[in-house]
Amino acid sequence: QVQLVESGGGLVQAGGSLRLSCAASGRTFSSAAMGWFRQAPGKDYEFVAAISRSAASTNYADSVKGRFTISRDNAKNTVYLQMNSLKPEDTAVYYCAAGRGIVDTRAWYDYWGQGTQVTVSS
Repeated sequence: QVQLVESGGGLVQAGGSLRLSCAASGRTFSSAAMGWFRQAPGKDYEFVAAISRSAASTNYADSVKGRFTISRDNAKNTVYLQMNSLKPEDTAVYYCAAGRGIVDTRAWYDYWGQGTQVTVSS
């Protein structure tokens, strides 16, 4: 069982940066792959990025590749999403999730945080 809490969202202008954090508790953090998803108003969940247990492997959506970086610090039980060169289309609620791999489908993730709002103005 894993409990996840996101933080770091906010309002930023296009071209700016934000760093999201997701703190985990309730289970050995290092045992799970971690991912980030987002949901824009009126739209379905969209895969953003994922990182393996050891951080040896990562997976990024094409829409964020080269702009976003996922990382984790197992000693701190925290996963991060560094978001650079933000665009208005990045506006969404961002969720972190613990799963069984770095796949891009929600079914592989068993635990979810409450989400944090990211708004990018033009």
